[in-house]
Amino acid sequence: MVLEEALMADADDFARIFVHELFHFVWLRLGNAKRRSYERVVARELHQRLRGELGWSAEWRKNKLRPRDWMLRTRRWREYCCESFCDTAAWRYAGVRKHAEFTLRARARAVRGRWFTHAGLDSGITI
Repeated sequence: MVLEEALMADADDFARIFVHELFHFVWLRLGNAKRRSYERVVARELHQRLRGELGWSAEWRKNKLRPRDWMLRTRRWREYCCESFCDTAAWRYAGVRKHAEFTLRARARAVRGRWFTHAGLDSGITI
C-alpha cells in the first residue's frame, strides 16, 4: 500500500483513507459467507431506496448500479460492495465522527455497525 505524503497534512483524511485501504485486505479474507452477508445488508438499503454512503468511492459506484447488478451479482455490484465495506470500516474505525462524505442515514449506519460487530470485526481493533 502506498499513500501520498501530502495526505499527512489532514489527519482525518489520512485516517479515513488509511483504514479504508487497510480494510481491502480484510474484505479479501472475510470469506464468501461474510461477504454475502454484507451484500444482503446493502441490498436491503437499495430495496428501501436509501440514498447516501459513507465515502465517495462507494457513493459513485452505488449511483451507477442498476437492479440487474445486484440481482445477478455482477462485477459492478461486487466492486460496490467491497468499496462500501471499506468506507463503512473507515467510518467505524478511523475516529472521524463527521465528514461531508458521510451521507448515509443514521439508521442505516447503525445497521451496518451492528453487522460489523456481529461479524466479529470489532474485537481487537485499535487504530
